[in-house]
Amino acid sequence: MADATNKIALVTGAGTGVGRAASLALMNAGYIVVLAGRRMEMLEETKRLGDNVGKSMCVSADMTKPDSIAALFAKVKDTYGRLDVLFNNAGMGAPPVNFEDLSLEQWQAVVNTNLTGPFLCTQHAFRIMKDQNPRGGRIINNGSISAHAPRPFSAAYTSTKHAITGLTKASNLDGRMYDIAVGQVDIGNAATPMTDRMVAGPGVMQPDGTMKHEPRMDAKAVGDAVAYMASLPLDANVLFMTVMATKMPFVGRG
Repeated sequence: MADATNKIALVTGAGTGVGRAASLALMNAGYIVVLAGRRMEMLEETKRLGDNVGKSMCVSADMTKPDSIAALFAKVKDTYGRLDVLFNNAGMGAPPVNFEDLSLEQWQAVVNTNLTGPFLCTQHAFRIMKDQNPRGGRIINNGSISAHAPRPFSAAYTSTKHAITGLTKASNLDGRMYDIAVGQVDIGNAATPMTDRMVAGPGVMQPDGTMKHEPRMDAKAVGDAVAYMASLPLDANVLFMTVMATKMPFVGRG
């Protein structure tokens, strides 16, 4: 594994859930982490939990606004002069409504956050990584189990996560000439605020229309996976990794 001391990582959606778990794992591995998200108080809490050297930085950024994304990467470059790892993690879902009742505004909000945001972040990362010395870096995309199979009433989220797979493949190919490695972690049922509904009330809808509770796993397992992917030397890459709750209903029928 490569020495992470003084290497710079940027995590979007770093204030909660998987983003916080990945940020803590990266800080524990020696990375200086740029914690990006909309809620500054949550970013500061993540920093307090994991930054032992005081070099990490919290930046308020909105992944639906191109100018905010551009300002984020400009601040990274101005502050640290380079970027070694980008974790495209920030994401959202739409309300679980019948397919035909999903509004265009709801669809576009998910596409802007889950797909256009990572696209723009990846472009900015390319521009920094290809010109820095040593050249290159690593980009990790949060794909989700929904990059493989949908849940009921999840057209917008599932479509964007399938599209992230295409972005991962295309940017991995286009990054070769710059020593930029791109991979994807597909996550299933990590215990975060987003999945609390899986273990509360009636649970979540299954493909047959029934409701049930589903097993979850500690989000730390995902953070550790991201840190492992980030730790590899640039001549090695995890293109796709699935990290999921062992007993969640994904493999098999029903």
